[in-house]
Amino acid sequence: METTLRGVGVSHGVAIGEVRHMGTAVLEPPAKQIPAQEAGREQGRARQAVDAVAADLTARGNLAGGEAQAVLEAQAMMAQDPELMADVDRRIAVGSTAERAVYDAFAAYRELLAGAGEYLAGRVADLDDVRNRIVARLLGVPMPGVPDSDHPYVLVARDLAPADTALLDPSLVLGFVTEEGGPTSHSAILARALGVPAVVALPGAVELGEGTVVAVDGSTGEVFVHPSEERKAELTAAAAARRAALAASTGPGATADGHKVPLLANVGGPADVPAAVAAGAEGVGLFRTEFLFLDDSENAPSEEKQIAAYRQVLEAFPEGRVVVRVLDAGADKPLAFLTPADEPNPALGVRGLRTLLDHPDVLRTQLSALAKAAEGLPVHLEVMAPMVADRADARAFADACRAAGLRAKFGAMVEIPSAALRARSILQEVEFLSLGTNDLAQYTFAADRQVGAVSRLQDPWQPALLDLVALAAEAARAEGRSCGVCGEAASDPLLACVLTGLGVTSLSMGAASLPYVRATLAKFTLAQCERAAAAARAADSAEEARSAAQAVLSGE
Repeated sequence: METTLRGVGVSHGVAIGEVRHMGTAVLEPPAKQIPAQEAGREQGRARQAVDAVAADLTARGNLAGGEAQAVLEAQAMMAQDPELMADVDRRIAVGSTAERAVYDAFAAYRELLAGAGEYLAGRVADLDDVRNRIVARLLGVPMPGVPDSDHPYVLVARDLAPADTALLDPSLVLGFVTEEGGPTSHSAILARALGVPAVVALPGAVELGEGTVVAVDGSTGEVFVHPSEERKAELTAAAAARRAALAASTGPGATADGHKVPLLANVGGPADVPAAVAAGAEGVGLFRTEFLFLDDSENAPSEEKQIAAYRQVLEAFPEGRVVVRVLDAGADKPLAFLTPADEPNPALGVRGLRTLLDHPDVLRTQLSALAKAAEGLPVHLEVMAPMVADRADARAFADACRAAGLRAKFGAMVEIPSAALRARSILQEVEFLSLGTNDLAQYTFAADRQVGAVSRLQDPWQPALLDLVALAAEAARAEGRSCGVCGEAASDPLLACVLTGLGVTSLSMGAASLPYVRATLAKFTLAQCERAAAAARAADSAEEARSAAQAVLSGE
C-alpha cells in the first residue's frame, strides 16, 4: 500500500526506482596492544593510509571541479591535519595499532567539536567520512560509499559525504534521500549542481528496505513508498510537462508583464562556467573565490595565479555582469595562514570580511588581482564583501577597493540580521547589496545550516527571513541601488516569484536551477508576485507561507 513521507526537497525533479543503501560504515577496530618495536611500522602504515586518502579526495575534487572541488580539497586537508597526525603517532607509541589510533584520535577531535556547541556539525560529518576512509584502507576492507549497481536506483543514506555526492553518476543514481542534512548542506548544494533530484531531513529514511520502490519528488520533498501506478503516471506526466516548459523558456529572466529579473549563476570557479553558460545565465551573481585559497592551507595564492583564474570567468561573460565575493574564510572554511585555530565559536568569530581586515595584505592582493584580470574586458565587474555587519565594515571595504585601484562597483553581502536592519546606512558606503540567504537564516534563527535537526529553521520560506529580505530590498529601492539574492533561496522557482515580489532585483543560483526559475517567473506578472509575497509574509510558519504564496499564484 502506498505511503507518503515528507522531508525537505532540495533539488528539483522526479525519481522513481528501487532503494539502494550506502555501504556500511566502518566497524570499530579492536583495541589490541602492539609491541613497542612495531610502533615505527604502524606509524608508517598510518601515514601511508592518510596520504592515500588525501590523494584520493583531491583526485575526486579535480574530477568533479567547481564547488565540489573546494569541499573535497578541504576534506583532504582535514585528513592530513598535523595535530591529528601527532595524536595518532602518540597513541601508536603507547601501544595502539594504526587503525585503532586513527579511530581514537578522530573520536577525540570529534568530541572537541561537539563540545563547542555543534557549531561545526557539518565538519563533524566530513570528519567521520575521512576517518572511515582511512580506517577502511588500514583494515583492507571496501570503502564506505555509493553501492555498485548495473541498474539505476534511488540512493538512501543517513547522510551523504561530499566525496560521495561529488562523483554520483546521474545515469545510475536517479535521485537520493537522506535522513540528515538541510537545504543548505554541502550535499544539497552539490545535488543541485548535478541536477539530481534529492530530498533531505526525511525521518526514518534509513529504515526503507533495500529494493523498496519509491518515488522521490525533489521539488515538494515528498517520498512515496510503494507508489501506485496512478501516482507514478501522475509524477511522470508532471515531470514531462515541466521539461517541456523548460525547453520552451529561453532568454533573459522576466515576469509575464515584462518586468526584468536578471537570472545569474553561482559559480565556485572556472569549472562551473560551461554549465552556467549552457543554462543561459545572464552573468554571475556569486563567484566564490575560496577554491583558489584551499589549494594550499599554509599560503595565499600568488597574484598571478589569481589573475589567471579570475580572467577565465570574466571572459566567459562578455558585457555581462560578474559579481565576485572576496575570500570568505573562517568558520567551516578555516585556513591555517588566516584563521585562528582556537576560536571557541568560529561561526560567530573572526570570519569573512573580519578576517580580511585583520590581514589587509591578503585583501589588497586579491583586489589588485581582480582589477588586473578585468583590464581590457567589457565585463561589468562587481566586487562584494562577505559578512558585513554595519556601515563601518562597508566603509572599510570600499576604502580598500579604492586603494587597490579597482574600477568596479563595490557591494556588501547581507548575511547578518544587523545588515538587513541597517541596509540603508550601509548603502551610503557601497553601491549594491546581495542577500546570502543561507547564512542570513542561520544567524536569524541561531540554527546551524549543517544540522538536520534544525532544518525547519533553515527553510528560506520562514516569514521572519522574508521580512529581512523585504527590509533590505526596500532600503535599496529607496537609495536607487540594486539588491540581489545569491543564496540557495533563489533556486526555488516559487520562492523566486516571492522574492521578486519583495523587490529583489536579481536572482543567482546553481546552473541546474536556472531553467526552472526562468520558466516559472514567465508565468506570472509582477503584481501577482507582489501579492504572493504579501501573503507569504502574513503567514506564521514556513509551510503556511509556501501554501499562501502557492494559493495566490494558482488563483485559489
